[in-house]
Amino acid sequence: MQEGWSDDGWLEGVRRVNSPNFGIRPAATEVSLVVIHNISLPPGEFGGDAVERLFTNRLDPMAHPYFAAIAGLQVSSHFFLRRDGEAVQFVSVDCRAWHAGASCWRGQQECNDFSVGIELEGTDDTPYTVLQYKRLKTLMQALCRRYPIREVAGHCHVAPGRKTDPGPLFDWDFLKKHFPGLVFP
Repeated sequence: MQEGWSDDGWLEGVRRVNSPNFGIRPAATEVSLVVIHNISLPPGEFGGDAVERLFTNRLDPMAHPYFAAIAGLQVSSHFFLRRDGEAVQFVSVDCRAWHAGASCWRGQQECNDFSVGIELEGTDDTPYTVLQYKRLKTLMQALCRRYPIREVAGHCHVAPGRKTDPGPLFDWDFLKKHFPGLVFP
């Protein structure tokens, strides 16, 4: 077992909420990319369990008018970083979480196949918290120990024109400072 990880791809010390929204990675696929996202449910509201409910197919479409349009989606990221720095893992990193959708990075289609998805609780126009950046740093360090991570991109970079997250307020320089060996957009 690799330090900090279970044999089956779960990070120790992180709250685990199993999502059914994943698949097996294609054979011989090298996990080399981290995709950064943001999410808040309802939009612009933080806290609560709506993101967990969405990622586990238990979102009540009647709980908020916005939920009716998204309740049937089958999506999940590997990790969700709350504003207070809490990390939640939904899918083993050894599996393919359904986070990027139709996507392409450097000519390679289907980014879910070769990436780990990290959702930050937030919006494109709300600064992320210091606690989120600290947790993101430790999570990235753990991922780099487990896989040959070479690049980090935003959802906006792998699905341009369709997605805008993590938005213009995401501090890419923070990651560049702490991970100088990785390639960024």
